[in-house]
Amino acid sequence: MNTLKSLPALLALLALAACGGGGGGNGGPIINPPPSDGIVRTGMAVGPIASFGSVVVNGIHYETDDAVITIDGEPATQDDLRVGQVVRIVAELEDGETTGTASSVDFDDNVEGPIASIDLAAGSFVVLGQTVLVGASTSFDDDISPRSLEGLAPGDFVEVSGLVRADGSIDATRIERNAGGGELEVHGVVSSLDTANQRFNLNDLVVDYSAAQLDDFPAGGIADGQPVEAKGTALDGNGALVATEVEFEGSTLVTGDEDDFGEFEGFITRFVSATDFDVAGVPVTTNASTVFEDGTAADLALNVKVEVEGVFDAEGRLVADEVDIKLGGDIEIAGFIDAVDAASDSITVLGITIETDALTRFEDKTDARVSPLTIADLAVGDYVELRGAEAPANSGTVRAALLERDDADDESELRGFVTAVAAPTITILGVTIQTDGATEFEDENDQPISQAEFFSRAAAGSLVKVSGAETSDTTILAEEVELED
Repeated sequence: MNTLKSLPALLALLALAACGGGGGGNGGPIINPPPSDGIVRTGMAVGPIASFGSVVVNGIHYETDDAVITIDGEPATQDDLRVGQVVRIVAELEDGETTGTASSVDFDDNVEGPIASIDLAAGSFVVLGQTVLVGASTSFDDDISPRSLEGLAPGDFVEVSGLVRADGSIDATRIERNAGGGELEVHGVVSSLDTANQRFNLNDLVVDYSAAQLDDFPAGGIADGQPVEAKGTALDGNGALVATEVEFEGSTLVTGDEDDFGEFEGFITRFVSATDFDVAGVPVTTNASTVFEDGTAADLALNVKVEVEGVFDAEGRLVADEVDIKLGGDIEIAGFIDAVDAASDSITVLGITIETDALTRFEDKTDARVSPLTIADLAVGDYVELRGAEAPANSGTVRAALLERDDADDESELRGFVTAVAAPTITILGVTIQTDGATEFEDENDQPISQAEFFSRAAAGSLVKVSGAETSDTTILAEEVELED
């Protein structure tokens, strides 16, 4: 199978492409697979880790007993991996099965360095010239408190793993905070090459490679459009990375041999039509047999997030058997579980039905540290935090992208779209939000506003975040209510 030398090279090609052109049991497939035909294929999967036991990526359990596991190119074990890290798995998988056998599992972060700035309103921050987007699919390490963008500050040294959008920004799937003073690392695609001054750009980062060791480059040396990893220990006075090493990370295409399988989660970064687009640097085509989940072929477009699976043809294109169009992630819920339905992979919180599927990432943040955490491990009374989106075919039901069990809190939280307003109450996802004289109100910029101003602006369809005490299964007495962008 023809593949890139390393995972970040594959992820960097997301930006290059843009410039150039339900199953059960917390681990079954999103779409029911066809019956097994006994054909065992070699192939590759790329996506964030959803759970462990084996390593679960894109709804498939990959056994790793005999796999070579690396982190940043160094030998590692499965215990060193974390939920949310985007990995590349080379494996064997039988058609129609949901368990494969991995020969290798590779992880390398997208960027590692100090945070230069944070934009809370936009839900983003900048590190080494790379814009990092925080959303429903972002997992935060335990030492970030609160586990959100508010738990970070400029100057924090972070390691980011994620999926790259068409403009080169990183949609973070995991963020960890490390001790400062370590090596700076960034992956990306070379642009604005200046050979006279020995500089180039990786998005908004200038890299000075005048004193760098250059590894694995073709005979022509560095060129615009190449995926590279740049390392260094310092920035100069103008904020440029003084590179000690720059490594070429592969060819400009990621393809498999004919009849290899491929499973990739990522953004569409090149789009010509529904039969000609790229995902995770991989050329993809669809046909009359392709099954679409949560949308149709008409929904495909640049920067749409998808999970595709299929088999490579003789031209190196992935012929998609299935395309799962990924939902947005505006919903956030934190509270106590009212009911658990393991048979349907769902729970109820604040009276809201929460569906989980093969792509839901589960993490146990309690002292129990159960791994893998599954629906079967959850119980009525457990405190959970989750993010996701309303299921398109069932309004009022939320499909979780991330579900964490946490230590109990005396405060419940809900972020979602208002369906009814009747001052002094609003309704979100069927939950009644009561406000009173003690409730604090804020606008989209976290600035205090009056109750009257809030209700003059709140309307059906507004995005609102609420925190307060749960007074019944479907009622919150709000301590704070905030308008959201």
